[in-house]
Amino acid sequence: PSWSLKLWCFPDMRGLFFVFFVLHCAHGDLIYSVQEELKHGSVIGNIAKDLGLDSGRLSARKARAEMEGSDKQYIGINLGSGEFFVAGRIDREEHCGEKPTCVLRFDVLLENPLELHRLSLQVQDINDNAPDFEKDVLKLEISESAVKGARYRIIAAQDADIGHNSVQSYVLEKNSHFVFKIQTTSSGSKYGELVLDKELDREEQQELKLLLTAVDGGSPQRSGTVVIHVTVLDANDNAPVFTEAVYTAWLPENSPLKTPVITVKATDADEGVNGEVTYELSRLRDKSRKLFSIDQQTGEIFVTGGIDFEEGSKYELMIEAKDGYGLSSGAKLIIEIIDVNDNAPIIYIKSLSNPIPENVPPGTEVGIINVQDRDSEKNRQVRCSIQQNLPFTLVPSIKNYFSVVTTGQLDRELESDYNITISATDEGSPPQSSSKTVHLSVADINDNPPLFEEQSYSAYVSENNKAGSTLCSVTARDPDWRQNGTVIYSLLTGEVNGAPVSSYVSVNGDTGVIHAVRSFDYEQFRSFKVHVMARDNGSPPLSSNVSVSVFISDVNDNSPQILYPAPEASSFMTELVPKAAHGGSLVSKVIAVDADFGQNAWLSYHIVKTTDPGLFTIGLHSGEIRTQRDISQSDSMKQNLIVAVKDNGQPPLSVTCAMYLLISDNLAEVPELKDITYEEKNSKLTSYLIIALVCVSTFFLTFIIIILGVRFCRRRKPRLLFDGAVAIPGAYLPPNYADVDCTGTLRSSYNYDAYLTTGSRTSDFKFVSSYNDNTLPADQTLKKSPTEFADVFGDSDGSPEVGTSFLFIFLFFYIFSAFVFLLGYILSHQGHGNIKKNKKLDICSVVEDVLIHVCEFTQTLVVAFQVFYMHEILHLCKLISHKHKFHYTYAGDSFLPLFMTTFST
Repeated sequence: PSWSLKLWCFPDMRGLFFVFFVLHCAHGDLIYSVQEELKHGSVIGNIAKDLGLDSGRLSARKARAEMEGSDKQYIGINLGSGEFFVAGRIDREEHCGEKPTCVLRFDVLLENPLELHRLSLQVQDINDNAPDFEKDVLKLEISESAVKGARYRIIAAQDADIGHNSVQSYVLEKNSHFVFKIQTTSSGSKYGELVLDKELDREEQQELKLLLTAVDGGSPQRSGTVVIHVTVLDANDNAPVFTEAVYTAWLPENSPLKTPVITVKATDADEGVNGEVTYELSRLRDKSRKLFSIDQQTGEIFVTGGIDFEEGSKYELMIEAKDGYGLSSGAKLIIEIIDVNDNAPIIYIKSLSNPIPENVPPGTEVGIINVQDRDSEKNRQVRCSIQQNLPFTLVPSIKNYFSVVTTGQLDRELESDYNITISATDEGSPPQSSSKTVHLSVADINDNPPLFEEQSYSAYVSENNKAGSTLCSVTARDPDWRQNGTVIYSLLTGEVNGAPVSSYVSVNGDTGVIHAVRSFDYEQFRSFKVHVMARDNGSPPLSSNVSVSVFISDVNDNSPQILYPAPEASSFMTELVPKAAHGGSLVSKVIAVDADFGQNAWLSYHIVKTTDPGLFTIGLHSGEIRTQRDISQSDSMKQNLIVAVKDNGQPPLSVTCAMYLLISDNLAEVPELKDITYEEKNSKLTSYLIIALVCVSTFFLTFIIIILGVRFCRRRKPRLLFDGAVAIPGAYLPPNYADVDCTGTLRSSYNYDAYLTTGSRTSDFKFVSSYNDNTLPADQTLKKSPTEFADVFGDSDGSPEVGTSFLFIFLFFYIFSAFVFLLGYILSHQGHGNIKKNKKLDICSVVEDVLIHVCEFTQTLVVAFQVFYMHEILHLCKLISHKHKFHYTYAGDSFLPLFMTTFST
């Protein structure tokens, strides 16, 4: 099919005020010309090329064409190629009727961005309709007295086509009495007349049947026929005559049924039956036949159907008047329909961007609406508006089109949905109005970061908490929607005491609950700070941070630790107390510390067990052990104290230590250390070693006595004289105990204590030298002239054979004792099944234990026999261990080699 393209421009000055619109339609219309009744799919043109559009984006932009005022789909757009094609039957007669030109208007809409184009489709008529007579048979009654040239009006044939395709000629079947001629009225309309060409004779022929054919001018030609049945009557001289050739009437639309429109009048000069006139409507289309009727006797025309100006604004009716014998005449009736404002505006949503992003700038076009009013002139002029409390407005575009434009910034968090009510009012009287509500949703944009409910958080937890316990919970809110508002929690990288923060706490990514990964110790650190990040799932994601301070509270989980005396499980602290000590005299001091803090570290000292409950007391908070009263002769020489140190926690924790006090003025009165009883805590291994030690000691003591007897028998004079008293050396504080109070454990004026320990691997021996004014006097003891001591030490070299024999005996003793201890050690391990489990015995460990116990045994022997054989014992001790040290103290002008040994493993 052929088609043509025209482009007309209709500039709109209002567009100057809204240059920011996305709409691009106010520049011109596309006009296509196409024949009616094209087949479905017939291509009319390429709209993409004609409008300069990208055919590849027609689908994404939802290109579509809609006919103005109709919901039917007559044309379509190929979204792939941009071709414009026929999508439905286009019948020019249906849309335009008898109008000389037929133009269908379409709106081409595109989205993203919104774009509107006006398209006009001129429908060209084709000869698709044949001429049609109202009746198949026309009856005429003609008097035999009719003269040649008499004319009889014939109802014309109707052809829905126009122009050249309408009725162009009539052909009357050949006969001897009539011819057919076409007449034109003053209004330009045409009608046919049957003209008598030869007089009729009823006696010869009472009736005639003539075939009339109407032919149009189309190609191919179409035609319609009607049979004219002529009945010959007796003479009738005059035909009816209308008072007016053309009648005009005005009728408001929506007039009720039976409403009279007009009354026509025709008269006949004949009398009787020949003068009786009847009326009828001729040349009526189907639509007009349903709307109007005429009273055949009176000529009054009535309304018989719904009159609608929008369906037809003017109707032309042909009225025929006949007398009793068939003579007729005709007149034309033009009925003008008066428009009434009976139609409210109709709002059509042509395009709507829904949802719209919340970050669109003000002035963004979000929709296009079209308002139609079927009324005419002023009644069809409309005004549109939107309620004032919304951030939207309507901006006029092209005729009857409006753009919905944003007037402010949208915020989904404040308003996520809008119900926009569009009101349209025409200019009629009274005005008609209508409204339509459009639901518009605002699409969320990730424009809000998560915000914590608090600026910072604090968590409090007691130390020794269980791993996995909850510390606190952080909460962040994100007003965005769905994934933009979904909050995920995580820890920011950092360190706590040099370790990653993740090794201390963890956070639940969904709930924000913070858990402890490990157990905390208040003594290591009291608080720490972590940072938690809240991040949403938007793109790009937004986040915020908050600090969480974790405070650890102290729990009384540390028992007091005793620094002085030494906390050895198998040893006793021994102090010498002079018999002359008065009440309140300082004997010793217990020093303890607690790793806890606060009241958990407040220590109190108590004597829980003592030999004589009324003899000693201890300071509740100082730990100083003092005499409660003067020491009497009846008091036991050996005093055993159990001191408990307790903290102030809940529940309180405590520790105990044992102290052994010897009430004596000199060393000679010191009881045997073996009489000290204490709780046996050693294992079976220790028992075996003690039994072996006793056996070896007995064996060795026997040899010593024999050797000493032989040696003294050879000497002429004694080497050493004693006065029966022991000098008490000055006070000595072991080096491994610190002075906590900065004044010394004991006062400088109180220097009479001695410190002896047994049963441990570290032993300190002290011998007090003298007393001050507040202590008891002591006799000078062990006095000997320097020459006598010189003889003693010098004479040791005079008996080399005896010293050599003593050395061999001492070495023999050590070899033998090592063997015995090794045997006891193996037996003890066999008893426990250790050898069975360990195929190889740790010889180094065995030898180490044996040597330790042998050296301890040697210490005891040296103390016992130092006054008898000092020179030889010291000589052997130097050979045994390099860890032994000897100290010499003067008492008056006497020289006494006193000996203090500290053996450390």
